[in-house]
Amino acid sequence: MQQQDSKNKKGILGRYGLIVSILMLLAGAIVFNAAKIVFTAEGKRWREVGEKETVIKNRVILPKRGNIYTHDGKLLATTEPLYSIYMDFWAEGLNKDTLKVYVDDLAQALARKFPVRSAAQYENVIMNGLRMRESEERQLKINKENGSNKRVPLRSRYVRIIPQDISYVDLKEIRTFPFWDQRSNRSGLIAEERNARKKPFGNLANRTVGSVYKDLDKGGASGLELKYDSLLIGVPGVKYRQKIQGRWIDVVEKPAEEGWDIVTTIDADIQDIAERSLRSKLIETAAESGTAIIMEVESGEIKGIVNLDRMSNGGYAEGNPNAFSYMNEPGSTFKTVTAMVALDDGVVTPTDSFYVGDGLFQYNNRWVRDHYWRRGQDRGYLTVAEGMAVSSNVVMSKIVLKGYEKNPRKFVEGIDRIGLRKQLKWDVPLNGIEGTTSIRFPDDKTNYWSNTTLPWMSFGYETMVPPIYMLMFYNGIANEGKMIKPFIAKQFLKNGKVVKEVKAEVVNPRICKPKTLKQIHEMLLGVVEEGTATVVKSDYFSIAGKTGTAQIASGGQYGGYYVSFCGYFPADKPMYTIFVGLRKPQGTPSGGGMAGMVFKNIAEQTYVRKVQHTVKDLIIDPELPKDPVIKHGNWEYNQTLLANLDYHLGALDEKTDWVKISHEGKGYQPKAIPMEESLVPDVRGMGARDAVYLLEKMGLRINLTGSGKVVSQSFPPGQKLVKGTTITIRLQ
Repeated sequence: MQQQDSKNKKGILGRYGLIVSILMLLAGAIVFNAAKIVFTAEGKRWREVGEKETVIKNRVILPKRGNIYTHDGKLLATTEPLYSIYMDFWAEGLNKDTLKVYVDDLAQALARKFPVRSAAQYENVIMNGLRMRESEERQLKINKENGSNKRVPLRSRYVRIIPQDISYVDLKEIRTFPFWDQRSNRSGLIAEERNARKKPFGNLANRTVGSVYKDLDKGGASGLELKYDSLLIGVPGVKYRQKIQGRWIDVVEKPAEEGWDIVTTIDADIQDIAERSLRSKLIETAAESGTAIIMEVESGEIKGIVNLDRMSNGGYAEGNPNAFSYMNEPGSTFKTVTAMVALDDGVVTPTDSFYVGDGLFQYNNRWVRDHYWRRGQDRGYLTVAEGMAVSSNVVMSKIVLKGYEKNPRKFVEGIDRIGLRKQLKWDVPLNGIEGTTSIRFPDDKTNYWSNTTLPWMSFGYETMVPPIYMLMFYNGIANEGKMIKPFIAKQFLKNGKVVKEVKAEVVNPRICKPKTLKQIHEMLLGVVEEGTATVVKSDYFSIAGKTGTAQIASGGQYGGYYVSFCGYFPADKPMYTIFVGLRKPQGTPSGGGMAGMVFKNIAEQTYVRKVQHTVKDLIIDPELPKDPVIKHGNWEYNQTLLANLDYHLGALDEKTDWVKISHEGKGYQPKAIPMEESLVPDVRGMGARDAVYLLEKMGLRINLTGSGKVVSQSFPPGQKLVKGTTITIRLQ
């Protein structure tokens, strides 16, 4: 028995030893293969395969592009993430049968949220993706059965479901939709993120703020976006994606650095006022384009800048940066430069007079003409101040000929002395000579100097000055002789902290002698008070400025006009300087009646919003009537209003829909407004709603400026009415 037990024991030990030996051999093989993987080229290859399956390296983290703000922190341009929505039909956990159950509910939810496609179309897109996967699976199975290792291209892997990119808020919502409310490896939902530029104020200051390329990685394309692209764009970061427990996780190696923010000088309220005022006049005059720039006198900050071009559909939109780049002969706004140089050089005094006669003057076989020359009116002699007021080309020509005919170089040196020939760089990128002045010099071979160049330069021809330079020059007059460069980019912020602050560059600390400055100021006041721009005169404050009307040269001949007005207000203590220019307006060209009216509208609305009143200004005058002022207009509405206010309203003698309301001691008295279909009605004293309704009903087009009640209308009451024409009504 013992012998048998011993024999069994030896057998068991033998078998155990065999098992141990086999396990040791397996362990050795494992160690050998592990060492082989670690230390040989084959191991390196397998590690690379593993990393490809579980790690995706060197993925770029796009930085957030910096914001652009108004002067008080309103967003003009910002970056927000947008997402392209795809489905991965080869996602590991995607259950085809479950998708088929929920696809109808998913399609219905998508159609409600994004109606660009119907529910049936969404369902068709999803099911087509699923059918393509099934087709490819069948092909893979056939290849496998045939012993083929040929790969099938996975056309169905990623299918775009929603045509447009969506916001992060929308992304969170669609992740609650049927079937898409699972983890991404089961739902197949993929959201591909990209940065996009958004302008919360729409097209406000659109050309100045600029644009970026559709592919945001390429950066800015125009305006501030291009000028300061290197600061706005930021620094990309680096991350890698690692697959852990079936889920991809982003691991950041180097975080992206956000771009710098830019605070501009733009005031959204003034910008809006300027844009609406200019657009209204462009529509009224059917002009090709227009520019308006508003600059704060002391600081040099541009508070509003508008560049509107007529589009192919007849509307107006921000197009070229005309404020900086429009190169044209400025016309009569340049007469202020001529007068300043001549006064400063002692060539003339404001009271010196020149014979103008009927407004015609011949010099070297070429005629200089004043705007009134066709009337045949003999005006005799005009002083320098009177010549500026009535914008006489003859007076300006005779001034420069008196002082500079034998030495024209001295006149251009005077322009140089002011600083108008300096080449300056602006916040808006430009090419070539755009954005600089082109003022001829007698010794300059590149610009031909003829025997009539000097007198024609005196009233703004044979020279080119962009609007921004004229603005800068007139602002120098308003700023007590100190000419500063207008600018837009005010502060640069990094992580919310100011890292750079911009101050206006002084182009010339003194553009002329103090005595000359005072004389020029008085002349510019005279232009508005009693000269060619009386229409610009305001009831609220004084304005100083100069009109300009210049023919446009094209292809060696002239065609169309550029009308402008440049000035400042209030003239006694200037706050803002404004330039307004209109290119090729229809009708009789008028620097005052066209560009000047835009100036006035911008100035008055800006003054109302921006001027701070003292307590003394706001004290109620005890002499003022206590009863409310009732506007003229619809009889029924006025009856209802006064009845609700419990005021007495007198009886109306005749039946009518439109009345004038006068206030007498015993109450309000109505009087019928005469109405005839063929005559222009009297809308003075009405509010905007009643006036516009009545005039449109009569078949007229309306151009409305100001606010309050109508104080003037361009067609007088009782004039024969021509349907389809435009009537301008001014409210105050």
